[in-house]
Amino acid sequence: MTRTDPAPRGPVHRAAAEHRLQSWVIGLRRLRWPVLTAWLLLLAIAGVGALGLASRLSGGGWYAADSDSAHAIEETRDGFVGRGDTTLTLVVRDDRYTAGDPAFVRRAIGAYEHVAALPGLEVTSAYGWGTTTGGARDPFLGDDERTTVTTLGLDLPDGDARRELPHLQAELDQTYADQDLVVALVGPAAVWGEINVLSEHGLLRAELLALPLLLVIMLAIYRGWIAAGMSLLVAVTSVVWTLGVLSVITRVVELSVFVQNAATMLGLGVAVDYSLFLIARYREQRLAGQPGPAALTAALHTAGHTVLGSGLTVVLAMSTLFLIDLPVIRSLALGAVIVVSVALLVNLIVLPALLLVLGDRVLGDRPWPLRPRRPAPVPRRAMVEPSTAPQRRSGWQAWATRVMRRPTVFLLLGLAVLGVLAAPATQLKTFTPDASIVPAGTTVRTGWDAVRDGFGDGAASPMNVVVRSERPITNLPTAQRREILTTLPEDLAHLANVDSVTSAVPVLDQAGVPHPTAALRAAARDRLPAQLADAVGHFLSADGRTLVVQVAPTGTAASADTLELLDRVRQRTAEVDAVGVSIVVGGETAEGVDGNAAIRDGLPLVAGTMLVVIYLLLLIIFRSVFLPLKAIALNVCSVAATYGVVVLVFQHGWGAPILGFEPTGQVTNFVPVLLLTLLFSLSTDYEVFLLSRVREEWQLGYDNTASVARGLALTAPLISGAAILMITVFSAFALASVLPVQELGLGMAFAIAIDATLVRLVLVPASMRLMGRWNWWLPGSRRSPAIRPTAHHDHKNPHPVGTSEPSAAS
Repeated sequence: MTRTDPAPRGPVHRAAAEHRLQSWVIGLRRLRWPVLTAWLLLLAIAGVGALGLASRLSGGGWYAADSDSAHAIEETRDGFVGRGDTTLTLVVRDDRYTAGDPAFVRRAIGAYEHVAALPGLEVTSAYGWGTTTGGARDPFLGDDERTTVTTLGLDLPDGDARRELPHLQAELDQTYADQDLVVALVGPAAVWGEINVLSEHGLLRAELLALPLLLVIMLAIYRGWIAAGMSLLVAVTSVVWTLGVLSVITRVVELSVFVQNAATMLGLGVAVDYSLFLIARYREQRLAGQPGPAALTAALHTAGHTVLGSGLTVVLAMSTLFLIDLPVIRSLALGAVIVVSVALLVNLIVLPALLLVLGDRVLGDRPWPLRPRRPAPVPRRAMVEPSTAPQRRSGWQAWATRVMRRPTVFLLLGLAVLGVLAAPATQLKTFTPDASIVPAGTTVRTGWDAVRDGFGDGAASPMNVVVRSERPITNLPTAQRREILTTLPEDLAHLANVDSVTSAVPVLDQAGVPHPTAALRAAARDRLPAQLADAVGHFLSADGRTLVVQVAPTGTAASADTLELLDRVRQRTAEVDAVGVSIVVGGETAEGVDGNAAIRDGLPLVAGTMLVVIYLLLLIIFRSVFLPLKAIALNVCSVAATYGVVVLVFQHGWGAPILGFEPTGQVTNFVPVLLLTLLFSLSTDYEVFLLSRVREEWQLGYDNTASVARGLALTAPLISGAAILMITVFSAFALASVLPVQELGLGMAFAIAIDATLVRLVLVPASMRLMGRWNWWLPGSRRSPAIRPTAHHDHKNPHPVGTSEPSAAS
């Protein structure tokens, strides 16, 4: 029984790479002070730029390009009464009087006139209770006899509206706080403006929770203030630089409001993890007796190479999201790519410069009340050659050995656990967010609920059938004109699950106007009473070429009945046969369906491209054909289990009381695809960290079982610590007040926990034991199992006979 002689691949190539890296470290040592000065200067500049980021982010990005719902929005921006660049609904609820009391009318009219004249709101037209009198007000009075609605058209771009509306709503809240009046501005712009504010507050709360916890955990891991402070500084730098870059990008590109939270969450987790692996390897080499520059060179050659490979994996995997034609997803992908790229830059340049300046301070510093404990240096030879002195196996190594004694049993048990967790994922339903994700108690949410309570669930999210003609609709041939103006609204009203249908002709019919179709001609419209002309103008554009037929469903926007109704409405509109006429269906339900379709259409390409990219990267890193396949298979199982937990917690509401959200019965539509790429990236990170060390042991000549056990034992403490850090960061964001961020935070925290325990400690060693020598097979490799001698393996002493474990200080 003899030890297998190491036969590392490409020793000349590796020596050249080490020499280049050593030269780079020497150069960095000479320039360490200019590098650190530039770092601080860029940190200050980015910090100033990041301060204004939240106000420039958008709640938009949910419209699929060239979709019906996107065209419906564009077609109704101009030429209508009560519609504009931004359209809002003014909701006034009087908790003191009802509609039969003269005081009710006086107070509701006063609130409307106050809002219409608000500086900064730019109201150009209105239609509803505030602009009508007598019986014409009845359609705009809620069933509770207390709530009125008036639609406002604003000459205010959507992005500006989202920034201004939270401040204007706060002024209204203060004005009417003691009058028993709810005066709420409701609409997509108001909702996303509120979410922007909540997102900013949630980000601050998550940071205040995460950063102290990170510091405490890093103190426990490093047992030193300076090393812990360096990691935290690296993480903060990565996030601030990223937010500064995003702030510049927002001046030319619209970015989603969620990008700030997502980039901060991912940046803190990734930057801390990368710094942990680099600092730990530097300390290991330094405590082994290597001088500072040599220890840094060795750390960069091993842990740095792994960090670079892991970071590139994340960047390339997240870049595949650009293949989905939905701006909100592309915004999040951009944020992720930038923050991970910046984290790589900071960890591979700024952190080494800090290590060269601080030197042994990362070794000797110990936080009170921990007892000082500095391991004695050992000869450098011990780091590269196995010692002949017997050493006691660690608990991690004993565990890995135990798993590999019964690999089939442990593999099947682990997969069974993941299968049970993944089962609820088959019920996954997704949709775009609406006002229901705004916490109850906010004025925007109160107004939205008042509309649903007073006018029906569908009144808060009607469908808009938008008919666009090349010439005035009243000038179309008689049959076509009748089909569009009369027959279409009547047929839509008779569909199942329709609460009401409103358009120009029904409005004139209700007012008792004879020959309503003729009354829509330009000359006749000018003779209509002002209130009736405004009512017609709300549905028929000033040039008579665009008509809106508003369909209010009986259910909410995402209900099964409403989704079926949308299909029937689109089928009916497709039957209209008129030359020069196009019809699109918009509204919240249509926007959600079109957004889901964009994700669904792009998902196969995203998933396929991502898997190919990850496989090729791992093939290069591991120089193995089968290990990347094994990693991808385990990642699929882990992602499926995460989906199952997200469905249970958020779709079925199991975590609602703890996390403080209201279940909507769906998961935000961008969350599953974002989780897919993020979790594949981060899980691959840990795979790279673990198997890179296993490969080092393999190259030292240990057989498959021994190299797996030793690699796991040497990396498990670090991977566990890194996982705890990431779980801490992601869990803090799971407690945020914005539902999509909570979904991402909890999903990622759970996935990292599963990956660092069940996958890394059970499934990886079990599967690698079963794969045996084929783990490292690569065609043409000198280390292929077909030609490599097999070292005898003893489970009780998992290293080749005649050798012991290479000494490694941790």
